[in-house]
Amino acid sequence: MKFTVNVECSPEEARRFMGLPDVTPINEALVAEMGKRMEKNLAMMSGEAMMNSWMSVGTQAQDAFVKMMTSAAGAAVAPREKP
Repeated sequence: MKFTVNVECSPEEARRFMGLPDVTPINEALVAEMGKRMEKNLAMMSGEAMMNSWMSVGTQAQDAFVKMMTSAAGAAVAPREKP
């Protein structure tokens, strides 16, 4: 035997029914604090400084990739000793 029960309730009513704590105030405080920190960090960094920090990482990764490919190509071309 199989039966289905549909219950219509709001998320708040479901939370209370299940006995779960209301974390809304904590969540709102956390989101507000994150927003303040983001605004503070963005205000400290100019657009030019952000681009320079992003690009330096990009060029380092690009240089490492070129070195890796060059060494791999050199190893593939190098003559091998005959046994």
